Amino acid sequence: MTPPLAAHQVVVLFDGTCKLCNGWARFIIRHDQARRIQLATVQSAEGQALLGWAGLPQDRFDTLVLIADGDVSVRSAAMFNVFARLGAPWRWLALARVVPGPWRDWLYDKIALNRYRLFGRYDASRLPTADHPGRFLDNA
Repeated sequence: MTPPLAAHQVVVLFDGTCKLCNGWARFIIRHDQARRIQLATVQSAEGQALLGWAGLPQDRFDTLVLIADGDVSVRSAAMFNVFARLGAPWRWLALARVVPGPWRDWLYDKIALNRYRLFGRYDASRLPTADHPGRFLDNA
């Protein structure tokens, strides 16, 4: 089944209540100068629909999700797929994929599972300031 997205759309789903995740979304907004990546919180209707389509939990938000060309990547793979879509020098960080996936995901999971304690949490889902109309999937 194809995702409910246009063929060219690249979407990153992030936890809107997580301060670290919001920082990651702001990083994408700042460094995606080609404006290819759209964002949605996992709490939004669009985020929930995409999580359901991907077969991912809709009530537990402990991973970053990237959907592009009908493929879903999560955890460190999603992070490296984002880096690969950014300009230099950020795209060079994608070279760190040479580190075996289980090691990358072990570290990713340690940070993700402790992100609220380490970085804090908002009382409600928040969106960073968009750099252009359509940056967020829910206002495209």
